[in-house]
Amino acid sequence: MTFIEKLRARWRDANSLLCVGLDPDPAKFPDRFVNDEDALFAFCRDIADATAEYACAFKPQIAYFAAHNDGEAQLQRLIAHLNGAHPDVPVILDAKRGDIGSTAQQYAREAFERFGADAVTLNPYMGRDSADPFLQYNDRGCVFLCHTSNPGARDFQELMVDGAPLYQHIARTIAGEWNGDGNCALVVGATFPEELKVIRGLIGEMPLLIPGVGAQGGDVEAVVRNGKTADGTGLMINSSRGILYAARGEGYAEAAADAARSLRDQINRYR
Repeated sequence: MTFIEKLRARWRDANSLLCVGLDPDPAKFPDRFVNDEDALFAFCRDIADATAEYACAFKPQIAYFAAHNDGEAQLQRLIAHLNGAHPDVPVILDAKRGDIGSTAQQYAREAFERFGADAVTLNPYMGRDSADPFLQYNDRGCVFLCHTSNPGARDFQELMVDGAPLYQHIARTIAGEWNGDGNCALVVGATFPEELKVIRGLIGEMPLLIPGVGAQGGDVEAVVRNGKTADGTGLMINSSRGILYAARGEGYAEAAADAARSLRDQINRYR
């Protein structure tokens, strides 16, 4: 199955729009992981196994692994585990790559061949030739930044270009010219619900990855109301810290499962 097919199947079969972000910070791990050389892998494995039934996708953030010695090897192990234990849940590698074509070819190999991800987040700033190496893996997902959740998103993304904000040009271009194989999606922050509504109107049924609920203050009801498609899907609403660190003691995995189920159910109330 392609990334988009797996995602749509997961929306249907799990009745979930929740994406579980895997951003491991050892300083927040339970004491049992102190001095564990495989802590990044083991902690994320436990969280993923506990939350898989409530997730439409997993999203490991590469920086939280690459910052540590042996971290990328642990990320490989984690994605291999996810693909083996939960093959129906797509894995989005949050790497935000974007570089000249020859370098992008290597980043595409990294995401899809080395790590085995179903999709990767990308920065469209350098244009189509920087995206092509990823788009050519047309069974995998290319999730492009459009209007992000951070306060500085307005610095450039809302600059007016030919009568419209830049983020709208990005949305139209990716939904049209770049999405020939139907494997594109966009990142739109939960903290900008009105812009989310505009983007949904521009792109039709294309999936949206939504960071910014929970710790960043995004409103779940506004996200679902403004971002869902006609059939009540179309969204991957990401939560990381609120699930990963729902508890700091020995019940960390069970607490993560409870937090994931609660957020999934909250999302579904507004669908």
